[in-house]
Amino acid sequence: QVQLVESGGGSVQPGGSLRLSCAAPLSIFSIGAVGWYRQAPGNQRELVAAITSRSTTYYADSVKGRFTISRDNAKHTVYLQMNSLKPEDTAVYYCAADYSPIITTTRVFAYWGQGTQVTVSS
Repeated sequence: QVQLVESGGGSVQPGGSLRLSCAAPLSIFSIGAVGWYRQAPGNQRELVAAITSRSTTYYADSVKGRFTISRDNAKHTVYLQMNSLKPEDTAVYYCAADYSPIITTTRVFAYWGQGTQVTVSS
């Protein structure tokens, strides 16, 4: 069983910043991919950003230039730094991981965290 431990999230005003963290087991962190999906009410689930074991990254067009995904190999943790947040970034953000190091938007990652709420509002 793959357990992903998320932290971060919360409420922030437009233009603000938040950082999400996701700790993953070494077995999947060292060979696969870890990323963040989000889902807002009435919207489809969206892959926001992901990073592979070789540090290849993916970003959705909607967050490019504002969000940065990174990894700390010593802590088996992936971070999502979210800057210049907009109201449309409001959603539940889910950490997800997969043993495959291939990042694709046509197949969702196999393992999921419990989700954390991000609210951007004035």
